[in-house]
Amino acid sequence: MKVVQVVGYHEDLKMGEAEQPKATGPLDVIVKIGAAGTDLHILEGQWADKSNVKLPYTIGHENAGWQVHEIGNGVTNLKIGDKVILHPLMTCGLCTACRFGDDVHCEASSFPGVDVNGGYAEYLKTTARSAIKLDDSLEPADVAALADAGLTAYHAVAKAARLLRPGNFCVIIGAGGLGHIGIQVAKAISAATLIVLDRNEAALKLAKELGADHVVQSGPNDDFVKKVQEITGGKGAEAVIDFVAEGGSTSTGVQMIRRAGNYYVVGYGENINVPTIDIISTEINFIGNLVGSYNVRLYEVVNDLAELMVLAAQGKVKLHTSKYKLDDFQKAIDDLSAGKVRGRAILVP
Repeated sequence: MKVVQVVGYHEDLKMGEAEQPKATGPLDVIVKIGAAGTDLHILEGQWADKSNVKLPYTIGHENAGWQVHEIGNGVTNLKIGDKVILHPLMTCGLCTACRFGDDVHCEASSFPGVDVNGGYAEYLKTTARSAIKLDDSLEPADVAALADAGLTAYHAVAKAARLLRPGNFCVIIGAGGLGHIGIQVAKAISAATLIVLDRNEAALKLAKELGADHVVQSGPNDDFVKKVQEITGGKGAEAVIDFVAEGGSTSTGVQMIRRAGNYYVVGYGENINVPTIDIISTEINFIGNLVGSYNVRLYEVVNDLAELMVLAAQGKVKLHTSKYKLDDFQKAIDDLSAGKVRGRAILVP
């Protein structure tokens, strides 16, 4: 089968051939890939030290399938021919974290497209635990990026939404690939007033179309912080969700939190540099976000990917994507690098 692989960081991807995977275990699922996505951070090697992946390997960590191609003899939740979206993690279900439903911290997880072969291929091997059947109204190419970008955005917004009340303010920094999903999720599950920041006018226009109550263009000076303070009556927002975490967004974002507010870090790229006395004196909280879970965590129901698929089927969350054929993989990466993609870039067979 065709595969697209990383042969070296900061190098062009290469297309090659690999053996088609087979179901060898009782819970194995082989999926015929219908769409797959990745991000530039992986190609730049930012995850290399954490993943310890051996090059070359096949990327693609946001995956959905036209159909289930093969299943192990213990799979009961799927049948051959089902359309599916794949949770980005394959987890054991047996360790302490999994038994608490905190799957994202599984002690024996693997992450297709990050530390094992991913979905820039014709077929992908996963597990029954990681596959969710798609509603008939949804197509893989329209939802694939929800498998990680959408799931991560949902996970962060859902955390914030559990604490936000009508009349509260929530600032979203970044209206791009993750942010445009987060805006839709926030409008669907929270009554908080939503303020969206971005440097790009087109991104802010999209944010307004998706339901943002206020849009503010950020820039090299801090004038936009004053605008947010004005909107919030000088008190700041109860929650700031940072989908960028680059270009000084963290330092300025902290200035927009009210006392005892929460700063949700989703994007990565720079360090958070905040005087400890400011954290103590205001009791602000910094909360990291990886990807969403799909089980029950501690004493609350957390089924992020399944819930996100419900919103997608209801038409409340729609991806803005640019679709490329698998053979055009390098053009997709080049367009993404050049900032020509609004939303997410997706490869399809």
